[in-house]
Amino acid sequence: MRIFDPHIHMTSRTTDDYERMAAAGVRAVVEPAFWLGQPRTSVDTFVDYFDSLLGWEPFRAGQFGVRHHATVALNPREANDPRCHPVLDVLPRYLDKDGVVAVGEIGYDSMTPAEDAAFAGQLALAVAHDLPALVHTPLRDKARGVERTLAVVAESGIDPGRVLVDHLNEVTVRLVRDTGCWLGFSIYAETMTPPRMVELLRAYGTERMLVNSSADWGRSDPLLTRATGEAMLLAGFTEDDVDRVLWRNPVEFYGQSGRLDLADLAGPRV
Repeated sequence: MRIFDPHIHMTSRTTDDYERMAAAGVRAVVEPAFWLGQPRTSVDTFVDYFDSLLGWEPFRAGQFGVRHHATVALNPREANDPRCHPVLDVLPRYLDKDGVVAVGEIGYDSMTPAEDAAFAGQLALAVAHDLPALVHTPLRDKARGVERTLAVVAESGIDPGRVLVDHLNEVTVRLVRDTGCWLGFSIYAETMTPPRMVELLRAYGTERMLVNSSADWGRSDPLLTRATGEAMLLAGFTEDDVDRVLWRNPVEFYGQSGRLDLADLAGPRV
């Protein structure tokens, strides 16, 4: 079973996690820029963080045979802090770097006017830099947040096929399914479990469906992608179905960046 985790925050994880992930079949990851749990107070802290995502973290991952890519953005939560707004001015130089495969995470946390502006502005950056966009949907009032997300995506003019709407569930999957966007599901604590994900795949199929662990500094597990693949097999899905969801779909989505480096990783399935 080969696995590409399309959304995981390895900055928050240990080298033991990399070792376990590699043993479980995780060959590649995408790490989106996100909120570190404590407010950042200046743009310089973001610069240091982005540099780490593009320099240190790929090196750390590579020691265990895992290929690391990143997305960069001003995340929705910090879009509400005026001290962080200058990040939007430094993003263009990072969006031109080889290791960056999308603009993200962008979207909504509390659905404020500041988040509206940051979301629309960063979708415009995705279009300008010919990159896909990874969109975070809010934990609270999720259905309304997804509806608002889709409206902003439509207004932006970005091709929906270059947008991944993440953190979906049984309610919100119906809102996104027919829009042309890709659908992301985070198998994370009690938010979404492998059995629930299997039922969603039964109902909606495997096309444009991505499964991630979203593992970070919270109570999370970077091996839940593997657990989902095993649950799919037990439920009667084929090995090809599992490979589509856990490998080929994320490769196809992020491959639109033209920067995905999977040399020597996409060989025979294990």
